[in-house]
Amino acid sequence: MCGEEAERFHSRRSLLRGAATAAVAVGAAVALPSVATAATEGSGHHGRGRVPVDKISIQLYSLRTALQADLPGTLSALADIGYRKVELAGTYGRTAQEFRGLLDKNHIKATSTHVGIDGDLDKTIADAKVLGNTRANVPFAAFDTIDGWKQFAGRLDTAARKFRQAGIPLGYHNHAHEFAPIDGVRPYDVLTRGTNPRYVHLEIDLFWAVEGGVDPISLYRQHFPRVVQYHVKDRTADGKMVDPGKGVIDFPRIFGCTRPHLHEYIVEHDNPTDPLSTAQTGFTYLRNVRF
Repeated sequence: MCGEEAERFHSRRSLLRGAATAAVAVGAAVALPSVATAATEGSGHHGRGRVPVDKISIQLYSLRTALQADLPGTLSALADIGYRKVELAGTYGRTAQEFRGLLDKNHIKATSTHVGIDGDLDKTIADAKVLGNTRANVPFAAFDTIDGWKQFAGRLDTAARKFRQAGIPLGYHNHAHEFAPIDGVRPYDVLTRGTNPRYVHLEIDLFWAVEGGVDPISLYRQHFPRVVQYHVKDRTADGKMVDPGKGVIDFPRIFGCTRPHLHEYIVEHDNPTDPLSTAQTGFTYLRNVRF
């Protein structure tokens, strides 16, 4: 059902691309409880849609302990699982060129990366080009005031224009606090309104969006077509972070309602007990999920 609903939405948006109110109206129709229902209950009747293997990635932050202990071996293990794409969060003491060499050896592409924008942007962009990144995202920002968020949005927009000149679009990755109002205003709204959609895309972390009380489907539709990447990590009913498919977030419904413009589905777990087990579980889930 959601597949047809999504087709109607995207057809309508193609005709009303400039009408932002249409996105809000449609997005508001989807309630949060429909997203955070048990995946095991919702995964059996979602149709034939699937995540293409070339859109499956993993955030290497999830494997940081393993990478620090054995970088070559861990990258080799990811390749054995089936990953052909990763998202970076540092290069673990290697130069960009050295890290690229290890990736190439394992036939893995670092299509995305998490970066800061307050340092040497020229160096950051140069490294991203060496690594082969086709997208970059600021992974975190936090401010106590709306004015602080407004200033950050300005810096993000300026940095994004510079990244775009180098052929690498820059986006923002959310946590939960961006959805908690400050003086009645949500920082996420300040961030999205204060940046140009042409230059700043959005990477939605599904766990943190749900944790922040937000329906990812509504969020996607409100900001269509800016959302191009998902962080796929699951959540138990009481808020514990778990591997994809082990919690209550209804990924099949989310994927089915938002799939046309998603470039990457990125497996992640902030603090996994066994990083390579999480990598395997996440890859298997994304290969097998239907929506």
